[in-house]
Amino acid sequence: MSRETAYRQAITRADAARAQFLASAQAARVRIAPARLKQDAKDGISAAALNGVAQVAAQVRQRPVAIGAAAGAFLLFLARRPLAALFGRLYVRFTHKDSEISETDDG
Repeated sequence: MSRETAYRQAITRADAARAQFLASAQAARVRIAPARLKQDAKDGISAAALNGVAQVAAQVRQRPVAIGAAAGAFLLFLARRPLAALFGRLYVRFTHKDSEISETDDG
């Protein structure tokens, strides 16, 4: 093989490597575009949410009573202040039979 033939083959390999590099750089540029990243994030979040809902549904089918009790306890926890106020008013009403005395100070 002559030096000129080796040189032309080296140029051909270099051009092929350059084309491959430019193609991969273009693919990377497209991959990290803001719109693409935003769409990937949306897709990931929606897939995670759907997967979580499916897992919760499977757990509810396996243990409906335990999940119902836990949900009830959580709702009672969320409503603890209004329930405490209600029971406090009922306690005052049941322990003070005198209807002339108001629960509040303003009469």
